[in-house]
Amino acid sequence: MEAARPAHTMRTFFWIAGTQVLSGIGSRMTGIALGIRIFQDTGSTTPVMLTSLFSALPLILGGSFAGVLVDHWKRRTVLLLTDSISALCTLLLMTAFFTGHFALWQLYLLSFIGGIMDMFQRPAMEASTTMLVPERHRDRANVVRQLIGPIAGIIAPVVTGFVYALIDVTGVMMVDLATYLAAAAVVVLVRIPQPGTPRSEPLSARFFAAEYKKGLRFLLDRKALVLLMLLAAVINFLLSGPTHLSTPYILTLTGGEAQLGILLGMMNAGIVVGGVLVAIFGGTRPRVHGIMIGLLFRALCLVLYGVSRSPLMLGISLFFIFFASPLIDASFMSILQAKVPPEMQGRVFSILFQLMYLANPLSYAVTGPLVDRVLEPAVDGAGWQAVAPLVGTQPGSGMGLLMVIAGTLMFAVTAVMYAWRPTRTLERDLPEYAAALQEAQPFGSEPGGSQPRGSQPKGSASGD
Repeated sequence: MEAARPAHTMRTFFWIAGTQVLSGIGSRMTGIALGIRIFQDTGSTTPVMLTSLFSALPLILGGSFAGVLVDHWKRRTVLLLTDSISALCTLLLMTAFFTGHFALWQLYLLSFIGGIMDMFQRPAMEASTTMLVPERHRDRANVVRQLIGPIAGIIAPVVTGFVYALIDVTGVMMVDLATYLAAAAVVVLVRIPQPGTPRSEPLSARFFAAEYKKGLRFLLDRKALVLLMLLAAVINFLLSGPTHLSTPYILTLTGGEAQLGILLGMMNAGIVVGGVLVAIFGGTRPRVHGIMIGLLFRALCLVLYGVSRSPLMLGISLFFIFFASPLIDASFMSILQAKVPPEMQGRVFSILFQLMYLANPLSYAVTGPLVDRVLEPAVDGAGWQAVAPLVGTQPGSGMGLLMVIAGTLMFAVTAVMYAWRPTRTLERDLPEYAAALQEAQPFGSEPGGSQPRGSQPKGSASGD
């Protein structure tokens, strides 16, 4: 059995998660308000896309090395610094607008800095969850964290429209700034247990290389876990591009902006409903069944989305594509939190996030030209009659075919992985903390000795 944690650590988790919800709403509000203001000023969507690119670049380029620092530093310090610097970025941007000295390069620079903060904050928070939440509650805790984005996606547009109409973009950023400060204040007041004792040795290129190799070697020694991570990257590649086409796809099929808003809202609604159900009933045991069954279900729903033509069926398929997300993501993260020693989670999680998010821009880069230059021009042309009974011959059918193909590939890849016995038994076969620490012993921590499987290593109760 896992070593018991004091009840106050769960309260700490919920305090942090609660302020993250507020911070997520504030960040989403600022993103929406900036998109409105920049499009009004420039008449172009390019600056908005570039802002997203600059935000994503740090994680794509340096996410793995951020994990080394997360493991080297106290996680509470990382969370406090990232919230504080993000708040400072919002303050600088708000000042630029307020004084009339705003320029796009400032937005790109501050978005890049904000991306660096996200690069550190996510693995620090995932690793902190391991130390704050008992193993039996981690599925629910991870679901709570998965719901932050969807809840923000539902609330932020409504609040942004009201605030923006009253006091423009600077007023929206004032709300965002207040949410950052609330999140930082909670981190100041709480205590987050620190696994082991971080070293105080100087940070050097040799240090980064050695610690990164430890995390990478830890993963490579667990081939089933590596394949599960690669599956996540493949699914991200197959899913990101097609679902990113939802706006032009729905507009082409329905021709109505009002219907677009309702149908896109179904995505967030699906995540919220699915998350609430997982929070109430818990995930599957073994957790890998929840991941695989959820992925198979999602693949079938993506195929349904590609063949749907009525607003009702589009909404139903969108809802269920994302309905399984909380079960899939929470189960995946809970497996990692159970199998990776807390002292190595920053490195291992960062390698995972870097691999997964690298798939997103690749998917976007392939999807656009494939639809614009190949699939949509081919609609109702030579050979199209072979697929016309599935996706039709009207505009948008090329995008629908892409979703059918992507969903079919997702189902096939997942089914092959699920049929492989080491995937189904990986939770039983992979060692947990104590055994893993005998191999890794990162940062000079004492190994966990003869504690039973699932117990915490020595030193894990030390606080920040």
